[in-house]
Amino acid sequence: MADFDVGLVWFRRDLRAADNAALYHALTRCRRVLCAFVFDRDILAPLAKNDRRVPFIHASAVELERTLREAGGGLIVLHGHPVHDIPALARNCGVNAVFANRDYEPDALTRDQAVASRLASQDIAFFTFKDQAVFDHDDVMTGAGKPYTVFTPYKRKWLQTLTPDALMPYASEGHLNALAMPPTRIRHAFPSLAALGFADALAPAFPAGASGAYALFDDFRERMSDYGRTRDFPALRGPSYLGVHLRHGTVSIRALARTAHDAQRHGDKGAETWLGELIWREFYFSVLHHFPHVGVAGDHRAFKPEYDRIGWETGDAADANFAAWCAGQTGYPIVDAAMRQINASGYMHNRLRMVVASFLTKDLGIDWRRGEAYFEALLNDFELSNNNGGWQWAASSGCDAQPYFRIFNPVTQSKKFDAAGKFIRHYVPEIAGLSDRDIHAPWLAKPDALKTAKLSLGADYPQPVVDHAAARQRTLARYDVVRKPGARNTAPDDRDDD
Repeated sequence: MADFDVGLVWFRRDLRAADNAALYHALTRCRRVLCAFVFDRDILAPLAKNDRRVPFIHASAVELERTLREAGGGLIVLHGHPVHDIPALARNCGVNAVFANRDYEPDALTRDQAVASRLASQDIAFFTFKDQAVFDHDDVMTGAGKPYTVFTPYKRKWLQTLTPDALMPYASEGHLNALAMPPTRIRHAFPSLAALGFADALAPAFPAGASGAYALFDDFRERMSDYGRTRDFPALRGPSYLGVHLRHGTVSIRALARTAHDAQRHGDKGAETWLGELIWREFYFSVLHHFPHVGVAGDHRAFKPEYDRIGWETGDAADANFAAWCAGQTGYPIVDAAMRQINASGYMHNRLRMVVASFLTKDLGIDWRRGEAYFEALLNDFELSNNNGGWQWAASSGCDAQPYFRIFNPVTQSKKFDAAGKFIRHYVPEIAGLSDRDIHAPWLAKPDALKTAKLSLGADYPQPVVDHAAARQRTLARYDVVRKPGARNTAPDDRDDD
């Protein structure tokens, strides 16, 4: 017998019907189940009108609505404020319980607490479930019950904690007969992108919806074994490209982790490496939960408090360098190609995220929070915890971060990971005529080579905004404030740059 007569599933970062924890629990505990999604005005208002994430979410919600409708239900789509709209919708539809999957970001937690309070005042239950992670933030702890601050032991404990049950799918598809059509009085036309205030001609950067997710996943499974070898080369099809789908829940993390874990158990080293990347994601979820000062709205602070003493570059020169970095006009081709990639698509290859972050913080001496905010505004797969963790890793201020004296040499990185300049030539076509040797550092090319390439430095392509060797010494001095009194500077010389 059902626990409740009418249940409401509130979709958020879980835009799929298959293997959906909240949907499964609602379908198995309620006689009738309604479904809703809210285009949150508070989230959408600050976004640029050509933000690429909104078309992805919109297309994914359209596909979800079609899937639910074909199964006998539907999706109530609102454009408003969930704190007000979800309790009002539940009241108007005679709902006894609301079901949702957990969201771990600070603003989402505040929102959910407010919704839970309003529902409780109406005597409506509110249940949340683990769905976007294999393990919640308190599931993987040290033997002393403390959160991990170093990845490798966290990963080891994560794998030790893993059981087949943790990766079992929720068979929500087998219970869709409990779906109910929304009452006529509260049915709304699905809002267009234009009605939401966004460019309606802008297509998603990646195939959207569960169908798009599993198409990408099927493609990746064919080359997963090569992931460890290919993942660092931006000109190769090495990554899974599933980040945006994990972000919006159009694919189940359990399905991804189960596939990787099964392949790893059979000796697949590529799958082992990829599973490690999925575990990094959950490590940063845990860090944000247990050390919330890193993600305080409008005031992200260093995980290591002493790193907040660093004196970052400010003023007109720093602003000009930041603008050059944003525009892909630093004079360092691998940095510029990467920045042009994110500007053009909302995506940046993971190796290049590390390169450009190191360049901003340790070549230009600019506060990592400025880069973090830029990525937040553009990345299709933006996750607060992972974005913050990645930037603090590069700036050496985070947990388990690279040492402050580890400074990526952008030319070395370029030669190592884009040796033939294929990626650079795609995004920085003005220097495409340079040889494979010269394309990594055009300012070192001989005049005849520049002439052959029809390239005038300073006119067609900028001179470097900074000298890497000199910037490196300034960075070591800048970070000197974080060393303990009397500690020796053990920074290796520039030959050991990555």
